[in-house]
Amino acid sequence: MNSRIPDFNDVCAAHERIKPFINRTPVMTSRSLNEITGASLFFKCENFQRVGAFKYRGATNAVLLLDPEKAIKGVATHSSGNHAAALALAAKINGLPAYIVMPENAPEIKKIAVKGYGAQITFCKPTLQAREEILQMVVEKTGAAFIHPFDNSNIVAGQGTAARELIMDFPDLDIVMAPVGGGGLLSGTSISAKSMKPGIKVIAAEPEMANDAFKSYYSDKLVPSLNPKTIADGLLTSLSDLTLSIIRKNVDEIITVREETIIRAMRLVWERMKIIIEPSSAVTLAVVLENPEKFKNKKTGLIISGGNVDLNKLPF
Repeated sequence: MNSRIPDFNDVCAAHERIKPFINRTPVMTSRSLNEITGASLFFKCENFQRVGAFKYRGATNAVLLLDPEKAIKGVATHSSGNHAAALALAAKINGLPAYIVMPENAPEIKKIAVKGYGAQITFCKPTLQAREEILQMVVEKTGAAFIHPFDNSNIVAGQGTAARELIMDFPDLDIVMAPVGGGGLLSGTSISAKSMKPGIKVIAAEPEMANDAFKSYYSDKLVPSLNPKTIADGLLTSLSDLTLSIIRKNVDEIITVREETIIRAMRLVWERMKIIIEPSSAVTLAVVLENPEKFKNKKTGLIISGGNVDLNKLPF
């Protein structure tokens, strides 16, 4: 496992490496959402990234950095969806097999996507223990290289390229905010933000019903995610030692939000901006809706992490 703490040079190198493969996603604004919140919001739309999520950045960087002799046996991971799809496509483009362990209850759209990119899926019970045990069997059988969804410095460096683009486009931001699950996106975002603009405030957004990052950040130990029940299915995983160490160093605050606010935020983006985002992406706007005084008259960049949502199971 590559668990060295990456720095901004790693993010910049990752950006050059993955540029031929990724989309330079747009930053969008909305007058009506600015009026509703009293803030100036800039949405970095990773829902328009390949595979519909920021995860493609980190997965591509990690695959491109594999030792060619090891890479030939393929890549493997466990994921409920977006990392699985990202790794499957990155492997396919580079002519490598991909072996994905997915929980049985993963969103159907994400199962279809992973299969469509040519990966071999093994389903497991929806627990971290089941994921890890089945993955170990797959790796032993295939010899594939395990690429962790977030506990990997090459993944973190790749994810940091989204915030790098955002701040390159809008260097006068006061705040940048990202959702937090395993912490790969937040870690990379915080490295880019604090390196490019040391005075910027970095905030993490997390569901109240899956608040392990909040507990870990404000205590002296890594608190695991125990039976999280949130609509934000991309934010169910716990931090790792790697991501927690980066977050503790660079992130100014973690704010949790209620489920009903996540749903309201998701609906607002669909209605007012006419773009599809998944619940995990709506958590950042939900923080603004619940804490308007923190963002009033502030230029705030929000990372929209993805747009992979099951249209048959909309929460509104």
